[in-house]
Amino acid sequence: MLSSGVLDTQAVEVARDDITFGVDGLLRYKLFGHELWITTTHISLLIVMIVIIAFAVIANRCIKKADPYKVPGKFLNFIEFLVESIDSMTKANMGEKHGFKFANYIGTLFISILLMNFSGLFGMRPPTADYGVTLALALITFVLIHYNGFKYQKAAHVTNLFKPLPLTPINIIGELATPLSLSLRLFGNILSGTVMMGLIYGLLPKVILLFVPAPLHIYFDVFSGAIQTYVFCMLTMVFISNTFEDA
Repeated sequence: MLSSGVLDTQAVEVARDDITFGVDGLLRYKLFGHELWITTTHISLLIVMIVIIAFAVIANRCIKKADPYKVPGKFLNFIEFLVESIDSMTKANMGEKHGFKFANYIGTLFISILLMNFSGLFGMRPPTADYGVTLALALITFVLIHYNGFKYQKAAHVTNLFKPLPLTPINIIGELATPLSLSLRLFGNILSGTVMMGLIYGLLPKVILLFVPAPLHIYFDVFSGAIQTYVFCMLTMVFISNTFEDA
């Protein structure tokens, strides 16, 4: 019994050694005297970018070769469905006047985040489980919010922060908190799924791993990944649309 208990403890310790939640460094190099790393996040991002660029190139060629007098194929129908869905989503949330102008940005954001969240299905660490990625995405949206704020509201974009005067500090904090709330929500949800799957793969016996991970991947990578992608894009459209109110 004692030897069995010792073996079980050793097995758990070996399994725990296999658990990795963080970003792993793959290649170290120096740039301007600073030591930098190529990490799993960079590799996952590179793969996602290659997939998106390859899809765009193939879609472009397919559209150019399409015959308007023939019934479109399945791939062309999928492209049309994708474009119409993104156009409908931006027009419904940002209005007929402004929605069309932001369809490219929202579409790129939606497809990029969705593929990054789904990358866990292929054994990669989702780039959105790295705060450096989600913060960068949120800062791009933050810049767009205030660019459009100054474009449509002019000076009122700043003076509105002082209305009413006693709430000025809260208004300023609310504006500065926008990129933090956007980035932390996406990062926290994807990281929690990554940690859960890491624990499951590291602690459960290999026999059970033949059955358990599949439904959990569907929940954490597909369901939660799609929901968080939609939430990020929806909040982006709402925040930017608020700058149109006084246009």
